[in-house]
Amino acid sequence: MSRIGKSPIAIAEGVTVTISGNLVTVKGKLGELTQELANGITVKEEEGQLILSRPSDSKADRAQHGLYRSLLNNMVEGVAKGWTKELELVGVGYRASNQGQKLDLALGFSHNIVLDIAPEVKVETVSEKGKNPIVKLSSLDKQLVGQVAAKIRGFRRPEPYKGKGIKFVGEVLRRKAGKSA
Repeated sequence: MSRIGKSPIAIAEGVTVTISGNLVTVKGKLGELTQELANGITVKEEEGQLILSRPSDSKADRAQHGLYRSLLNNMVEGVAKGWTKELELVGVGYRASNQGQKLDLALGFSHNIVLDIAPEVKVETVSEKGKNPIVKLSSLDKQLVGQVAAKIRGFRRPEPYKGKGIKFVGEVLRRKAGKSA
């Protein structure tokens, strides 16, 4: 049995879940998300909880069971509290600023990188003197926040010698020793 798929999803206060066929819609104070379920995975709501079930114990059905349980749980949490990711720019001269949904990154290249962020994601930059700049991304869609954060991080991945690059706040990097004379 899928241990993740078996556990029920507690519906937070102020969140409504609508199930119509294989389409699940979750509404909350922050917005609305929809998810289409794969063939065979069924959802029922009872006593303030969502319970997912699968048609058989085949490997594919077990995988889908846990996947859709996690996706629905992330949707319920997202419309209730939202999701945030914070990126830290480590390096001399690395800067970040935003005007609305345009993120401007100076990462040591010959030009600045200007990135248009999806309207569903709220972007905020924090630059304090003596500290590394931080880019805060927040949205109700966990997948979208993660995708945008990964795209930004991909411009300058942290290197293992000095640790320069874009990293997640709290991320521990494996550091290598430099040359030994």
